[in-house]
Amino acid sequence: MQSVQTRIVWIAFIIVLWACGESQAFEFFPSNEDILTYRKSWNPLSNGPILLTAVDINPKGQFHSQYFIFSEIGHQMFDNKLTTHRNDSSFHLTSVEPLLTLGYGLTDHLEFDAAFTDLYFDSSHAAAPGNRTSTSAVGLGDTALYLKYRPVIQNPNSWRPSITIYNQLGLPTSDWAGTRPIPGGFSPLGKLPATSFGALTLTEGVLFRKNLKPFRFSGGVFYTYAVPGHAGGTTTYQGDIVNTRFIAEYIVNEERGFGFNLEFVTVHGIPGRLDGHATTATPSTFNLFGVEPAVQYKFGSIVGAAGVLFTVAGQNDIAAIYPNISLYYYWDKHGTGVMR
Repeated sequence: MQSVQTRIVWIAFIIVLWACGESQAFEFFPSNEDILTYRKSWNPLSNGPILLTAVDINPKGQFHSQYFIFSEIGHQMFDNKLTTHRNDSSFHLTSVEPLLTLGYGLTDHLEFDAAFTDLYFDSSHAAAPGNRTSTSAVGLGDTALYLKYRPVIQNPNSWRPSITIYNQLGLPTSDWAGTRPIPGGFSPLGKLPATSFGALTLTEGVLFRKNLKPFRFSGGVFYTYAVPGHAGGTTTYQGDIVNTRFIAEYIVNEERGFGFNLEFVTVHGIPGRLDGHATTATPSTFNLFGVEPAVQYKFGSIVGAAGVLFTVAGQNDIAAIYPNISLYYYWDKHGTGVMR
């Protein structure tokens, strides 16, 4: 576990070093000149990535809402080693998670967001050879509250990217509302880092973004710690989770916000915890690698995107496809939204 944590620290350090390499001294807030230079640069209004929160933040006073439908269809499971091979899973799962995010620019450097979810799933489980039992549920999902602080804003005249620090509190509102746990322990992969369903979690991350006309590149690495929980009168200890994302966008038509995305996702369950306590989760280790082709388009003041995430390799995790839809809308105090 220690080696995994060390690698995460090094990845974050390299990203920040890349961003600050051209600066003589680090500043906690980008200058107004840097912000104006970025806002006048090439950055057409469009949906952007589906599977990553926006790296550049809302201007002060700007509000946005984004609605998603993340879904999952999986009947197979990866083996107990990192592989592309898959076998029939003991449970077959179909699930849908609507997600609504609301974001507001507190300052030109700090944004607050809240994400609310519902969950529906239908699952059949192999009870005996030739027999399957079915179960389904619908209810409230988990809630995420997060702050994004951008200490570095990209310079369109150099290689310097935007760098954003991500801080998330995951609330187990599904557990509080009595929603039945989803088989496999995770809701469909989506915009936010994957965390254990029904757990109180703390997530820290670092994100980057760089625009190079006609491309935009963004990504991030996230580390999640789950607070000890309780089940059946015993204390449970989930292993920590690492999420990574990398997205490449190609903007075909700026006026219509028309473009194509290629989005890469990995999720890694670590057999250990930051607090040093032994995990009680079984299996203690899992990995998942996926890629999503997507298309984005602008419909008047609304921008949207749709794509399908395919899992290509994994370990102790479900092999599934994830059809996804995203819709964005911006409100600004001056009446016209500013692309982040």
